[in-house]
Parts: sequence; structure tokens; C-alpha cells
Amino acid sequence: MQDSATETSFSDLIAAELPYLRRYARALTGSQNRGDKYTVATLEAILKDRSEFENGFPIKVNLFKCFHAIWASTGQLFADPDDELRSRAHGLLSKLTPNSREALLLRTIEEFSVTNIAEIMQVDEEEVRRLIGTANDELSESVKGRVMIIEDEPIIAADLTDIVSELGHEVTGVARTRTEAVALGKEQTPDLILADIQLADNSSGIDAVNDLLKEMDVPVIFITAFPERLLTGERPEPAFLISKPFQEAQVQSAVSQAMFFASTATLRS
Repeated sequence: MQDSATETSFSDLIAAELPYLRRYARALTGSQNRGDKYTVATLEAILKDRSEFENGFPIKVNLFKCFHAIWASTGQLFADPDDELRSRAHGLLSKLTPNSREALLLRTIEEFSVTNIAEIMQVDEEEVRRLIGTANDELSESVKGRVMIIEDEPIIAADLTDIVSELGHEVTGVARTRTEAVALGKEQTPDLILADIQLADNSSGIDAVNDLLKEMDVPVIFITAFPERLLTGERPEPAFLISKPFQEAQVQSAVSQAMFFASTATLRS
């Protein structure tokens, strides 16, 4: 009876962290489908061998560590051979310093400590710091483009505009509602969309993005206070997701990562 209770407890602990592993896997690959395949492979590996969790580190750290073992052993695949858009992104990403993007995402988006990242990636802490610095430099110099912001709160919109501009990107404008977003997108096609979920007139940022993606094929970053609600696996979901309240480094990292991808899997109504 106790073994059954222990098993349930372990499963529950893993399940609580899965949305964040899925977010991380998608940010690495730029794809809901491929990111989720890595997540499933990770769970299958844990079912076969749970020994990685017997080291005193938190469940989330060990979960990501198991993911990384698979990610590294498969050659860190980003695309199917017949997927031209993602193959092009893979070509760009392959020019970056190995493991630098991973370290940056773990620190900025998932907010792991340097010590925990070192455990996840199986490198020392000095190497983690070097990789994060390298990733910031390389990504900031790699791709510049036009960013459209969909955000109804003026202060947040101003913060996002400043962050995006400081990265060297051009902000095409800020839309506060679904209607404004569609009009702005038609006026000037962006290279990337940065969108809040809930807009000023109670319209949906998700619906606004879906309207825009009927006319264009660009990466999208969603911003939400409840990321776990959008990462259930029950329907198509965003490849790039930032939690509210966000840190400047999180936005910088997500924008730089997303600019590499010519398309994104996004929510459908």
C-alpha cells in the first residue's frame, strides 16, 4: 500500500513540472510537435529507470536532466529533413556555440540557478556562466527584424517596446485589442508577434494572433500569468511562452530564440 502511495506521489510531482519541460522543449525546437516528442521520450526513459532522481536535487532539476541526456544523445534535432523552414532555422542554430542556447533558456525562461543548470547539463558552473554570456552575444547579433506588440496595459507595452528596441529590432506598433491587432498587421507585416492573452476589450490575444496567421507566417510569443493552462497537450499550443510577471532577460531570450524560426505552432480557438 505504501509503495502505491509513493508511486502516486512521484507521478504527481512529475506531472506538476511537465508544463515547464514542455515549454522548454518547444523553445529549443520552435515546434509544439517536436518539443512534445522529446518530452514523451523523457517520460519513457524515467519509467524505465528512476535512478537519476536519487541524488538530492529537486524533481524539476532531475526531470530536465533526463531530458538533456536524450536531447544530447539524439544530436539535438530541430527539424524533419523535409521541413524546409525548420531546416533553415536548424542551419542558423547550428552556427551557434553548442549548448549556449540551452544554458540561456534554462536561466532566463525556466529560472534555474547556475548550480542547478550545471547539474542538468552535466558541466561545471563556470562553463554555465560562459555559455550564457556567449548565447546572449551570439543571439543578439544574429537576427534583426520587425516586432508587433499586442498588449493592452500601457506600462507593460512600453517595457516590451524598450526591451525589443534595445535588442536592435524595430517595433511596428502596439495594439490593445483584437481589431487593432489585425489592422496593424495588415498595415505593416511583422517578422515576429509578441502577444498578451487577455486584451483591453476582453477580446483574446489568441484570437487576434490566429486572425493574423491566416495572412502571414511568423513566429509568435505569448505572454500569460498562467502558462500551465496553455500547456496541457489537449490542443495546438504556443511554441514560445513567457510567464507574467516577466523579467527583461526572459523577453530578450524568447525574442532572440523565436526570431530564428520562420513559423510557430500556436493556439487555435
